[in-house]
Amino acid sequence: MRAAAVALAVAALLTAMAAAMVTTAVQQTPTIDEPVYVGASALYLREHDLRDNPEHPPLGKLIIGIGIGTEAAGVRLDRSYTGPQEAVGQHLLYASGNDPGRVMLAARLPMIALTLLFGLVVLAFARDLAGTAAGLLALGLYAFSPDVIAHGSLATLDVAAAGFVLTAAWLLWRARGRPLPYLPLAGAALGAALATKMSTLAAVPVLLALAAVPVWSASRRGEGGTAGKAVLRAAAAAAGVAAIAVAVVWAAYLAVDPRLRWTAPPGLPSIGGLRGVLAGAAPFPRPYRDGMRLQFGFEDATWTGFLFGRHYQGSLWYYLPAALLVKTPLGMLALWLAGAAAMVSVRRLRPAAPYVLLPAAVLLAAAMAGSRDLGVRYAIFVPLFLAVAAGCAVALPWRWTPAAAAALALFVAVSSVRTFPYYLPYSNEAFGGPSRTHLRLHDSNVDWGQDLGRLADRLRDRYAGRPVWLAYKGSGVPASYGISAADPLAVPPDRVRGVLAVSDSWIDKADPRILALIRTSEPIDEVGHSITIYRRPAAGTR
Repeated sequence: MRAAAVALAVAALLTAMAAAMVTTAVQQTPTIDEPVYVGASALYLREHDLRDNPEHPPLGKLIIGIGIGTEAAGVRLDRSYTGPQEAVGQHLLYASGNDPGRVMLAARLPMIALTLLFGLVVLAFARDLAGTAAGLLALGLYAFSPDVIAHGSLATLDVAAAGFVLTAAWLLWRARGRPLPYLPLAGAALGAALATKMSTLAAVPVLLALAAVPVWSASRRGEGGTAGKAVLRAAAAAAGVAAIAVAVVWAAYLAVDPRLRWTAPPGLPSIGGLRGVLAGAAPFPRPYRDGMRLQFGFEDATWTGFLFGRHYQGSLWYYLPAALLVKTPLGMLALWLAGAAAMVSVRRLRPAAPYVLLPAAVLLAAAMAGSRDLGVRYAIFVPLFLAVAAGCAVALPWRWTPAAAAALALFVAVSSVRTFPYYLPYSNEAFGGPSRTHLRLHDSNVDWGQDLGRLADRLRDRYAGRPVWLAYKGSGVPASYGISAADPLAVPPDRVRGVLAVSDSWIDKADPRILALIRTSEPIDEVGHSITIYRRPAAGTR
């Protein structure tokens, strides 16, 4: 009966998460990055061409292709189109005779399924560490995490890459007792992470060191303390895990093009120093190594950021911790801290701390050192790893621990449900909730172009017959959703009269043309907490 109750609880949590993600996937129009991945996925499947979107490895896009490659998706590919990668997906969705909503849902469903599977990894990892109650608490936090729901319901790569790293860490933990078969499986999971997103390279040294630990310990015990043989066997184990990971990366590229036809993209940056050596010597296919150079080039560029009302050039080292503070439910933050404290203070949990806390810390440090302050999606591994840590809070030796953990988990669930179905712009109650997020953060934290369809519905229902002006930041095509709007930046401000709809990211970027318009406008409505609607005064009025 206890096992049945646990299974029922797991099923209920995953069902609730699936319902939230599918609803979100159905209602949201394409975000800025999604058409790029969907277009590349279609070219991989139909043309076996690796040239599109070379800055990211192919595995995540092949997973997206599971959906768009089905007959139900009915995707048509215009083979005559030769535009840049930023426009390939947009052309596929809006200019090739496809239904954009149908294609996007088909692309998102495989990522939703993968996100749910990673929930089982969170459950199993926390249960292995601290028991069934810990597993259920960890799964509950994962299932109600607004950031995981938001990005797990999109055809993007962030959750997939983070989930594969988490899976590798869990398998390495299990390998402590049984190196076989868990070490090879960990190598495959690590390879899947590397074949999905290059930012996971930062976790490789940590995970390979953890792969060596169980073999070194077993060798020391079995050989009566012979240090030399123990070190050699540990190094061999780490090398074996690395070799499997590299093989998975090669397999992902060969799955797209068995002949690995490749021409370096134009404008490939020349990267010197240690980074250039790494890109040149890495044991990966040339497209991967050229993709590394592209990523390093992005890091060398200057990007704009927005934090707590301040628009700035460059990056702030504390951006991601600050953004996580805004976008994480308060109860979840408390449980993260309690779980981390438990892992370092409870003796039986201390051996697991390097497997849970260290990869998250290293990946977060690497992301904080990056130049792109564009959203917590760059740190999406934090809610995955710290959900496992938070589950361990039940091991704290305090009388009220179970009741406090349950109350905090309930607080998380209520906060998450209250934002439904607007998960991308979520912020916690201390920062005013999702309607106030745009005052503190921008881009994929709040407005990633996802509400074009909702805007179309709002304009039709409330503002029919009025002239509409639209400053939209996204990849969608307004006319495809029935929006007939003019560009307010193409005419003098005094000619913009009627209804003005502005993506909040445009406002946060402090474009002087947009600011001049909204200073003389009256805000009258908002859509999805990401688009603000203004009333422009008629001629001769102020």
